Amino acid sequence: MPNNSNPEPLHIVLISIHGLIRANNLELGRDADTGGQTKYVVELAKALAKQENVQRVDLITRRIIDHEVDSDYAEPIERLADNAQIVRIDAGPERYIRKEELWDHLDSFADNLLSWLHHQPRLPDILHSHYADAGYVGVRIAHWTGLPLIHTGHSLGRDKCRRLLAVGLTMEEIEQRYHMSNRIDAEEDTLTNADLVITSTRNEIEEQYGLYNCYTPEKMAVIPPGTDLEMFHPPIGNGEKTAMAITLDRSLYQPDKPIILALSRPDERKNIIGLLEAYGGSPRLQQLANLVIIAGNRDDIRELDQGPQAVLTELLLVVDYYDLYGQVVIPKHHTADDVADIYRLAAASGGVFINPALTEPFGLTLLEAAASGLPLVATENGGPVDIIGNCRNGLLIDPLDKPAIAEALVTILENSKLWQELSENGLQNVARHYSWEAHAQAYLQKIRSISEHPAHLPKTPPVVNSGRFRKQAIFTAIDNTLLGDEEGLAQFAKLIREKRKKFFFGIATGRRLDSVLTILKVNRIPMPDIIITSLGTEIYYAPQLIADTAWNRHIDHLWTPQVLRRVIDELPGIPGLTPQPKSEQSRFKLSYYYDSTIAPPMEEILTLLRQQELSVNPTLSFGQFLDLVPARASKGQALRYVARQWNIPLERIMVTGGSGGDEDMLRGNTLGVVVGNRHSEELSKLGDNQHVYFAEKSHAWGILEAIDHYDFFNL
Repeated sequence: MPNNSNPEPLHIVLISIHGLIRANNLELGRDADTGGQTKYVVELAKALAKQENVQRVDLITRRIIDHEVDSDYAEPIERLADNAQIVRIDAGPERYIRKEELWDHLDSFADNLLSWLHHQPRLPDILHSHYADAGYVGVRIAHWTGLPLIHTGHSLGRDKCRRLLAVGLTMEEIEQRYHMSNRIDAEEDTLTNADLVITSTRNEIEEQYGLYNCYTPEKMAVIPPGTDLEMFHPPIGNGEKTAMAITLDRSLYQPDKPIILALSRPDERKNIIGLLEAYGGSPRLQQLANLVIIAGNRDDIRELDQGPQAVLTELLLVVDYYDLYGQVVIPKHHTADDVADIYRLAAASGGVFINPALTEPFGLTLLEAAASGLPLVATENGGPVDIIGNCRNGLLIDPLDKPAIAEALVTILENSKLWQELSENGLQNVARHYSWEAHAQAYLQKIRSISEHPAHLPKTPPVVNSGRFRKQAIFTAIDNTLLGDEEGLAQFAKLIREKRKKFFFGIATGRRLDSVLTILKVNRIPMPDIIITSLGTEIYYAPQLIADTAWNRHIDHLWTPQVLRRVIDELPGIPGLTPQPKSEQSRFKLSYYYDSTIAPPMEEILTLLRQQELSVNPTLSFGQFLDLVPARASKGQALRYVARQWNIPLERIMVTGGSGGDEDMLRGNTLGVVVGNRHSEELSKLGDNQHVYFAEKSHAWGILEAIDHYDFFNL
């Protein structure tokens, strides 16, 4: 292996949250979440671990304790190699849930992952998130730690949405089924903040990432994944019949005919129903070959989730409609070894592998089939364009054109010379272009340039006092939360004085320090131990009000207020955005009054900021105050920094708020409280979060109500 000139071996963290991930016997095709991505991240971790300049690889996923899945997925740690492991992090319910249900639990996943990282001997050099959910988590970990972030999308929401609309789904159906707005927002945020985006194909960059506001080709790199050439190889001799061969012999009227093979999850986007209809509509194709569709494992279709159940049911109905019994096989079960066997069976029969997906981000099955000696027919949308372009081993088709699908298959099956040429090209070129060794080396070459990250935030508190042994805290916003009811505020202030030695008292506000001190004095509120001001951009420690300069250096990363101010000033509808007084501005906060009747919608402002590649965190509070702060700054991010500095578990920090500016402070593992006030609807989306309590009482009374609800002083 080549020796890298950098003497420091790398510690790499890969984050892939959904699906069922384990070291061996991957349950590929079990459901829509356990497909090519799960195999990719496991193989990537193993390949990187073999490189001499890699010290350690951690593959982070979600821990699952569910009697309906294997107990492997409940193990906190599973070895991949001497220097690589799968790490399973708790988040949300213990049971296995599909990725669309994970969004409300990702903040908790991020908090638990951050805690795990800080219990390691050192922080990693690189974070690499896979898919939108991991991107959401990766952005937060990167902001909290300063670590560089790499991202791989695998598939993208905007492209998926476009394809689903093309097959007849409405936007309402897509949103209900796939939570598409959450996914696209996470993808936009990830692309804005990632240091490098790794893709599998040039087509992916141009046709899929090009749909996003933060489309930055110069920070994208094409590194095709590899395939296991030891597992996937051409047929050798005529050995004993495999279990899959026996299944096919039993199910097919003429088992010696060539096999058209399709292998995918039973997902409507994979278009295997369209393939079956193309086969059923072509008597010539039926005469030439049998069709074998490997579409996951099942015991009883009626017990499957709605999506797989609908696809498999429709497959059986199409078989019946065209009377394809004895010509089409859809096996109920298969293992990873069976997959390699079926590729070789199809190759030995003179068959063809087909991927008819509506869109395919890459197509690992195409590499496996090519390595087994099979010619390819594949969708023209996505990764197959590059694979067939590099390997010269197949034909591209429009997946919505059924006659064209049948014609491409017939073309290869009827021409033995062409079949042989495509088979040989695939065998030669897949080894040349798509090995895991080459992938790992190209990967390390790319990330070396971004792994020289700044010094991490210090782990030890900058101020030491007699309160350092307190392990609880209450943080509250000021406006429309702490303030608003004089009697309730007096009762809360009294409680602080009585219990002061038991917990830290903190303020987290959008106001500047001088304004906060005035409010504290006028309202006779005890001096907080910690004051987070200017929407999380400044942190002060009592009693001397020492400013945390390490935090300021951390959030200054890529902060360009002059450029940001110019971009905002050039917005259409600018009369609806007017600067707030200088008393509300600061070095790290630009504040505007926002008039929703004439100002651009927040979605448009966010789109513009992303298009300009500005590293910024915009927040709209009380429906009229727009604050722009650095991407690494917010009340929630500052709170987590303070919690780590003082070694206070997030689960023992009660956080109260009442407007949109408090949202990320309330998410995750903190004991969140939304007090009753007329602006609390800005936080209504947190209603399903198990860590957020919506108080019936308003202002300080709501805080006191929540203290009782959580039994805070007896935690």
